[in-house]
Amino acid sequence: MEFNRILCTGLLAGTLASVGPLAAQNTPTKPDNTKVNKRDRSEGAVTADQQKMNQPDRKITQEIRKAVTADKSLSTYAHNVKIVTQGGSVTLKGPVRSEEEKKAVLAKATEVAGAGKVTDEMTVAPGKNASSR
Repeated sequence: MEFNRILCTGLLAGTLASVGPLAAQNTPTKPDNTKVNKRDRSEGAVTADQQKMNQPDRKITQEIRKAVTADKSLSTYAHNVKIVTQGGSVTLKGPVRSEEEKKAVLAKATEVAGAGKVTDEMTVAPGKNASSR
């Protein structure tokens, strides 16, 4: 009985030791947002916590968000663009999949907020295109 316990323990330890390195090789790398975080900490950078909570600014943000998420042709990236409204002026930030998506989100925001009221700080995610949603 003792021999079986020792044998099973040894086999289990050997199996775990051989699986460990393989599991580490298959672990995807974590995204590195260091550059984005530094940019957002720079003086004058608009961040989501600066969203004004007065009724007109909240309404603008909500209407833009609804318009963007209702467009099912846009990727999840575009659906998650940061929308920050301050005094009726809107800033759009975050990655999208393509220049076409960038234009579509910008057009929706401009339709709601008005011409000259939208600042585009969106970026196109590297190596991505509109067909990979």
